[in-house]
Amino acid sequence: MKRVAVITTGGTIASKQNDEGRLTSGAMTGEELKDILDLPTDIKVSIYSMVQKPSMHITFEDLDEIREKINELFENDLTDGIVITHGTDSLEESAYYFDLTIDNSRPIVVTGSQRAPEQLGSDAFINLRHAIYSACDKQLDKIGTVVVFNERVFAAKLVKKEHASNIQGFNSFGFGYLGIIDNDKLLLYQRPTRIEKNIPIKKDIPTIDIVKSYLGADEKQIRACIVAKVDGIILEGVGRGQVSPLMMPAIKEAINAGIHIVITTAAEEGEVYTTYDYLGSAFDLYESGVILGKDYDSKKARIKLMTLLRANKNVAEGFLH
Repeated sequence: MKRVAVITTGGTIASKQNDEGRLTSGAMTGEELKDILDLPTDIKVSIYSMVQKPSMHITFEDLDEIREKINELFENDLTDGIVITHGTDSLEESAYYFDLTIDNSRPIVVTGSQRAPEQLGSDAFINLRHAIYSACDKQLDKIGTVVVFNERVFAAKLVKKEHASNIQGFNSFGFGYLGIIDNDKLLLYQRPTRIEKNIPIKKDIPTIDIVKSYLGADEKQIRACIVAKVDGIILEGVGRGQVSPLMMPAIKEAINAGIHIVITTAAEEGEVYTTYDYLGSAFDLYESGVILGKDYDSKKARIKLMTLLRANKNVAEGFLH
């Protein structure tokens, strides 16, 4: 018999309706969830209720505790795979954090739901069921953390929430999903060719902010970051990685203050590149000391920068992959 550990952290998948008809996120414990969802009986499922929160309330301290629990569960051969239930709003960030920081060949599957278990048409049961079956499937060995949602399997680095409420909540723009689950069977069609993991966490949690660029964007947010003495800034630029020229003086000041800055693009596909040579272009940013963030979206780039700084790794080299 296969053995899967399910770590619950709250979110819509563990929600209950209050007297006003609104959802209280994370109101159910993992044990309550197990009782309601009629989990597979041909797999031994162990439940670990660790956090009961809306996903935007989860902290990196919470994630570190979950990461330590995952490592503990993988210390022996008694766990074939791990499922983490999670609210969908920050699911993609947590999944990528685990992908980068856990070094184990066995599957780690993150899932959630767009509708609460007691709501009409809930996707909670099927998503968790599919995640459990996927977590003990050898096809997912050695490919890092994945997200299972709406019968699809996504790589943690590439997955993104695409809809606020529809049960087709996640996608990987430009890359597609790795496979599907059909009648409880995993059909894997592709595997990531580049897998990054085991960035060793050593230092305290750094402060990394995201600053978006847009037409007429100025220095205010960058200067606020300088005053706050943040450790890093992710610039979400446009196109090939351009920002408003009005931001450049403060960007240079932040670089001189020792703040790590990474430029990403708001475009769903493609990567930043030094195509243009003008004030605020990716080339101008690069020449000023900004790190090119390739095809990372801003939230994933923030997770990557945070883990690199905590591991005392070279940030510029870290973003080459």
